[in-house]
Amino acid sequence: MYPFISAGIGVEQPFGRFIVTAVPARVLLDTAYSDRLTATRQEDGSYTLSGSQRALREPRLKDIGKFIDTGAACFPNAIILAANYREEDGLEEEDEKLQWTFSTERNGRPGDLRIPAALKRAAIIDGQHRLFGFNYTSIARRLEMPLVCAVFFDLPKPYQARLFATINSTQRPVSKSQTYELFGYNVEEEPAKKWTPEKLAVFMARKLNADDASPLHQHIVVPAENDFSTSLAGARRAGDWAVSMATVVEGTVRLISSNPKHDAYKMAGEVRYEGHDRSVLDPGSDLERTPLRELYRECNDEMIHTALTNYFSAVEKVLWREANPGTFIRKTVGLQALFDLSRPLLYAGVKERDLRVPRFVDALEPAKHINFSDGFFHASGASRTTIRKTLEYALGWSKPSPEDPNYDEYCRVLR
Repeated sequence: MYPFISAGIGVEQPFGRFIVTAVPARVLLDTAYSDRLTATRQEDGSYTLSGSQRALREPRLKDIGKFIDTGAACFPNAIILAANYREEDGLEEEDEKLQWTFSTERNGRPGDLRIPAALKRAAIIDGQHRLFGFNYTSIARRLEMPLVCAVFFDLPKPYQARLFATINSTQRPVSKSQTYELFGYNVEEEPAKKWTPEKLAVFMARKLNADDASPLHQHIVVPAENDFSTSLAGARRAGDWAVSMATVVEGTVRLISSNPKHDAYKMAGEVRYEGHDRSVLDPGSDLERTPLRELYRECNDEMIHTALTNYFSAVEKVLWREANPGTFIRKTVGLQALFDLSRPLLYAGVKERDLRVPRFVDALEPAKHINFSDGFFHASGASRTTIRKTLEYALGWSKPSPEDPNYDEYCRVLR
């Protein structure tokens, strides 16, 4: 097993030279370690820093372990390593017999990376969660999966920290809306019965945006470059309103799954690109929180679309029609609150087999008089709860408590 030898190529970049190669996860687990960022207090009250890595987060490791178990497991990004530093003291390995080496490339042919022993001699600069997620796989053969590595030699500790900071500060996160669009872009090419909760939610958001009869028609921002969808800023300039794709997707997902990641892992299956259909999912223990789950498991997508269309048609008739475009009931926080409010209404509708518009109109009518442009409401995340509570109080589901700091305000806007 050791020494382990893998072909690699040298890459010259302004920061320095590194080797690109592929190493099985089990070998990296034997030989690589996370050099945690730690602070050591000095006698004069100051402190010194060592290492560069953030603390490992076990929930994330477990999630990655579940992903590794699926047939869709894939890690194309390189794990970045600094070779020949000892885990026990962080110092350079001086024993040549224990050093990682790379043979010289000749005539354009790759050289060989040589790892002499199962000793922790490579500090992880980037990719610790990806690697240590393999400790949580339940499929032993996954440990043989080769992982792309970029290996630096003779890279001093300060430069390791600098490289880590540069990588993690210059990357720009992909927006949630774009992530959802990318995640579900090929729904038309996959059997509907194999759509995970998030893929179905993407499909529903697209359909609600495209359907002329939908109250959300052309009010959902499409994050991909296009010439047919408005932007949030463009909608405001035109005196109209719009919400992000992520707002609608996340609201829809919560109606069919309390744990969409778990559902996706369960549906992924062992064979690549072939997963299970929705029937493998459990019915759910709290249908009041996921009222459309049974319709989802039964692949009754048309009824899900009808339920969403009819609910928001009632919202349009009662709460949106007379409201100005800038009202908070039409902003992200308002739509989030409306999705929250929909749960008990949809649960009762599914249970009684009545998802018609008039049912929802009758239920929402008591909230018709509320002015959601009032200064009591605002665009921050906390206002989602404020709007939801106001609606619940107006519908008579509960009453504001005198102990609530906003009691007087709730009473004022409800009058």
